[in-house]
Amino acid sequence: MPGAPALPLVIMMMGHPGAPDPTVISNVLDGFAAQHDGLAPIVIVADLLGAAVNDTACADSAAYGKARTYITVDVVDWAKKNLHIIDDPAYWTIAGYSNGGGCAATFGAQSPQLWKNILSVSGEPFGGSEQVANVTKTIYGGSAAAFEASKPVNIMAAAAPGTYAGMTAIFTAGAQDPAYISAADTVAAQARAVGMTVVRYDVPGAGHVGDALTGGLAEGFTVLCPVLGLSAG
Repeated sequence: MPGAPALPLVIMMMGHPGAPDPTVISNVLDGFAAQHDGLAPIVIVADLLGAAVNDTACADSAAYGKARTYITVDVVDWAKKNLHIIDDPAYWTIAGYSNGGGCAATFGAQSPQLWKNILSVSGEPFGGSEQVANVTKTIYGGSAAAFEASKPVNIMAAAAPGTYAGMTAIFTAGAQDPAYISAADTVAAQARAVGMTVVRYDVPGAGHVGDALTGGLAEGFTVLCPVLGLSAG
């Protein structure tokens, strides 16, 4: 539409096993658009897993291809060339659910110059957390040290002071999902320790699916909309 404003960018990754289904985030943001003068972020729901639904552990590997490069380079470059987005990482969010949430935290920790906002909905504590032995062997060539270094809490801890200044991170979990509450608490605490502005939220009555995703996204965008310059109209 002529004269339409450039909009914030969100790249969203789903769970494992799963598929890049935009339905839930689309429904949530339709509601936000209705309250924000018809505006909402532009969202790409990207497939981090591939047809075989492998756990790529958020990493480039010989086994499963360049998953990290695909999200952080290829999808970003495509968005910049083809979508009417604000070309400023202050308005970009890396987001994900479950497996994708762990990868959102990882990519945000790895590339703070690219993402100034993180939204992890019921996120794993790190990529590959459900297949540690297999991921250590398949992705990291048997190196437990390399696997440890890939975890978002360790990436953040190793970064120079001030690396994450100005970043906003939201970590949600279902209130009836204790393992993922623990994961959210752990990663959120480290994000806060390195200087991010952090929000932790538990979705009332939710487990790991359904309401946990809808409620986590709703809380996340409630926090993010003013950060992204989308005030209620």
